[in-house]
Amino acid sequence: MRVIILGCGRVGSKLATTLDSEGHEVIIIDLNADQFRRLGSEFKGTAMVGTGIDEDVLLRAGIEQADAFVAVTNGDNTNIMSSEIARAIFNVPKVITRIYDPVRQETYRGLGLETICPTIIGAKAIKNVLEGKSAETSIL
Repeated sequence: MRVIILGCGRVGSKLATTLDSEGHEVIIIDLNADQFRRLGSEFKGTAMVGTGIDEDVLLRAGIEQADAFVAVTNGDNTNIMSSEIARAIFNVPKVITRIYDPVRQETYRGLGLETICPTIIGAKAIKNVLEGKSAETSIL
């Protein structure tokens, strides 16, 4: 599978290295080249400096052949915009968007984006632990 990941923070780098080690073709994009140090020396994928809302950057990353696009920057707006570009302009089959704001997450999910909200997931996990259950009970 050819996957483009926008954002090389903790989640993006972990996802990139995991997919890469499983043999997937991974292209990761970040505005800050220093973030790529998180990938480690074993990473065989491609790291590109740029922004996911720039169609030229996405084209250089090979978005026209991508099987999936994942937006996990720290900015909801960037994640939403880049995901919409991937979905609406480039017709990427699988687009996943991290959105921190639960209200926005519901809105954009209603508009057809596949979203993940760590705020909701974290709150559910903490509630489960408070109730004596496993943190993973309702989130996995």
